[in-house]
Amino acid sequence: MSDFLALAQAVYKGDIKGVKALTQNLIDSGAAADDIINKGLLGGMDIIAPKFKAGEMFVPEVLRSAKALGGGMELLQPLLGGDAAGKQAATFVIGTVVGDLHDIGKNLVRLILESAAFKVIDLGVDVPVQKFIDAIKEHKPQFLGLTALLTTTMMAIKETIDAIEAAGLRDSVKILIGGAPISQEFADEVKADAYCADAIAAKEIATQMLA
Repeated sequence: MSDFLALAQAVYKGDIKGVKALTQNLIDSGAAADDIINKGLLGGMDIIAPKFKAGEMFVPEVLRSAKALGGGMELLQPLLGGDAAGKQAATFVIGTVVGDLHDIGKNLVRLILESAAFKVIDLGVDVPVQKFIDAIKEHKPQFLGLTALLTTTMMAIKETIDAIEAAGLRDSVKILIGGAPISQEFADEVKADAYCADAIAAKEIATQMLA
């Protein structure tokens, strides 16, 4: 088994110690940081994505894998040096809408996006509409992710999108929405750019939109 494949397997298994050891071995052997990320760390997420979609892996396992991947990324950060920002695909502001305190899904999306080199600005939970607007003005992101886990807070997504439009910022950002009660129909209704069924979908859709 190649070192890259072993690293991908360690990410898939959520083996944080193993991921750090294998990443360090590859760094010491002179492997390129890009190869370690793409063939090793992200290779692990490529194993996970279809299993997660098929219901063979669940959120706690994916979170563990994403944390393991983060351990490897930490070791690589110094090697990415000054051009780390250049390697980032895009800026993605994310938050759970006002009135909703759920963050597991949002945190998973953040970890998966960061693993795919997105710069993620996480506004947290129970985020007021104005805070999203301020974040768009400040960070000029390509993407905004809005999430809600309760049917009672779903409409806060619509209110947020309407306010962004009223502020004249709607055309400057792609809005992706998700969460348990959210559907494609709801996304169409509130004029979001995309509905993301899960964290892997969020990464895939954002990556496709960039391309």
